[in-house]
Amino acid sequence: MMETTAGVAAEPLTLGQDEHDSLQAHFHAGISADEIEQVFHLKRAQPTLQAFTALFHGGADGVLIRLLVLRELAADTSTTAFSRADINQKLAYLLPESLETVLTRLRTHGLLAWDAQAAVYRVTPMARNVLSSLDTLLSMGQADDDAEMGFLLSQVAGAQAVGGVTVDQLKHLLGRLVELTEEFRDAIASGSEFRLRTSQAKWHMACDWVEKGSEILRAITSDERADSATHKAAQAIGRAQSALLNMQGMFSRALNQIERQRVHLGQSGLSTTDVKRWLLAHEDLSSLAQGAIDRPVMPLFVTPAEMIDVAETELLAERSASMGPSGLPQGEDAPLTINDGPAIQAELDDWLARLADFANLGNFPSFSEHGPKTVPIQDSLLPASFAVASYRASMLPLLGDAAEASLQGATAQLARLPITFTPTDEMVQLNDPHVFAMSIATLSLDLESGPADDK
Repeated sequence: MMETTAGVAAEPLTLGQDEHDSLQAHFHAGISADEIEQVFHLKRAQPTLQAFTALFHGGADGVLIRLLVLRELAADTSTTAFSRADINQKLAYLLPESLETVLTRLRTHGLLAWDAQAAVYRVTPMARNVLSSLDTLLSMGQADDDAEMGFLLSQVAGAQAVGGVTVDQLKHLLGRLVELTEEFRDAIASGSEFRLRTSQAKWHMACDWVEKGSEILRAITSDERADSATHKAAQAIGRAQSALLNMQGMFSRALNQIERQRVHLGQSGLSTTDVKRWLLAHEDLSSLAQGAIDRPVMPLFVTPAEMIDVAETELLAERSASMGPSGLPQGEDAPLTINDGPAIQAELDDWLARLADFANLGNFPSFSEHGPKTVPIQDSLLPASFAVASYRASMLPLLGDAAEASLQGATAQLARLPITFTPTDEMVQLNDPHVFAMSIATLSLDLESGPADDK
């Protein structure tokens, strides 16, 4: 039969297991499952385990419906017997088919008892025990217990009150204390202020539970009826609690070290911790950039220092390529004349002649009244390759340089030319095969300085 609970299909619970899924099939050959101590304890608790299996087997929606029906019936203390009409009235919000399926499942596995003679249902003691343990766990889960020790300690306290505390219950509490100690040590070793403060808050809560559990441990250790294993587990818990309480100094030293290394932003009083806390308060950090950036930043490398660096790199690369080793030449007579002038010097002389001879070139303003007095910089630098144009542009800042003009040489002649170089921060796109764009600048004739010195 297929069970349908709240519109969700679930496989039926079977008490038996086939040969391939038997318990012994999970162990190595030669090892009997009955030889394992924990298997013996679990088999002895098989009725209780079957009750939990009946409730939690299947999908999550089916589990919620079963718990809902069982909790509704167990919560009614006005009567101990429920007819089917009473159940239909109490759970009228459920579909009749779903309710019938849940009642059949609970009755089959001993959570509800059916009295055929009186035609009523009764909640079994096993069902009340299961619901009680679940209610304790659920109530502790809803409480503010970041240390997650409340449920474990409540189990130990309840068992001690009725004289039935077990070693396993104490070991569960001990295991949680050890886990918390390791977690706090990792937080201290991390050096993260936010992680330290979060762990410190959890440490304070754990200490509160330690204080509540100290009296229980003293009662266990002073109980003469407790066996040696119980005494040893209680003493181990006491040592774990002491180690946990001694971590207060470690937290204080770590936080003081972070406080000494805190970085403040100028005189604003804000620290990097304040900035991080403010950033963590925003779920979407990318939204902070909306409206802050209008368009991508486009750097313009047009300062003289960058221009000179680019020009030198290009010219030196060209000279290295032209002067690279090509093997030993064949023997021949030496030529009568050899031009030892480097390419850079020849280019500088040509550039100086172009700037000095305005009238012959026709591309620059002359001293006459009819010629233009200003020309764009691209008309003076082009046409040329990128390397030559960059080299020429690197020489432009020398125009009008008084310190350079007082010296001797080609660059000094360039500095003494009556031309003014006026650069701007904007760029213009060119229709040139070698240069894509260039800064907008002009060369202006300085008439007050007189004609260029052609010497």
